[in-house]
Amino acid sequence: MRIVSLLPSATEILFAVGAGDDVVGVTFECDHPPEARSRRIVSTSALPEGGRASPAEIDRLVTERMAAGEDLYHLDRSALAGLDADLVVTQDLCAVCAVDVGTVHDALEYLACRADVLTVDPETLPEVLDSIITIGTAAGGHCRARAEQLVAGLSARLDAVRAEVSRDPGTAPVPALVLEWTDPPFAPGHWVPDMVEAAGGSCVVGRSGERSFRTGWEELVAGPAATADVVVCAPCGFGLDESARLAAEIADRLPAGVPLWAVDANASFARPGPRLVDGVEALAGILHPGVVGAPDPSLARRIR
Repeated sequence: MRIVSLLPSATEILFAVGAGDDVVGVTFECDHPPEARSRRIVSTSALPEGGRASPAEIDRLVTERMAAGEDLYHLDRSALAGLDADLVVTQDLCAVCAVDVGTVHDALEYLACRADVLTVDPETLPEVLDSIITIGTAAGGHCRARAEQLVAGLSARLDAVRAEVSRDPGTAPVPALVLEWTDPPFAPGHWVPDMVEAAGGSCVVGRSGERSFRTGWEELVAGPAATADVVVCAPCGFGLDESARLAAEIADRLPAGVPLWAVDANASFARPGPRLVDGVEALAGILHPGVVGAPDPSLARRIR
């Protein structure tokens, strides 16, 4: 089978379930595992690359392009044409995350390509685990069995985290403010509240399965931030160093004395794949260090 993945998370899943050799096309963002970088890139973004624009500038560009009906991602039809794909994996959940599924269908029709299109749109943590089985099944062969084994292992790790944090004699769940963007601030949505819950916390703003949403600093500080015991900066698409830099920039806006952490949102929070469980384990270390221990320093860093 020849597979094109238009999602970094799907690429991770395909390699994890043993279909890596079948992956022939990926996006410019597909960087895990490193082997994925050797595949042909079939989609690029109209947005500046990381570090070349501030969160406010990126938000402005996204808002303007979406208001104008312009695509944020470009599908390279010429690159796709030579791959003779049997399966294309994409999503229809977030226009800011990947090529629009309608564009994919149009391109395949234009190229007279008969590839199957698998659309995966998990909105909660359990649905993310289900999507691993879905992708493994679509990849064929031994991949479904590998997917089932992977999900069983991830589920066992989540159960272990829940058991550990339940031993904390302190207040549980810990009220946490997670920020999916910093300028303007965005409340978390989709699977992130589930991650916080699994780690022994509760989101003071944002709900499982719902979209993240824009808010304002005055509204945030006067309301949810005032009730949080911990603030976690997890700006979508940013690695740990960039997240730490952005967290430091907003520290003065937040209530004094509240611990502020930065996490590798790109690896373990924003992409709905196996590494979300790494994010849950990091959150458990942030929220319950007394029983879990400090979080992995490659995934989380305390700012104050």
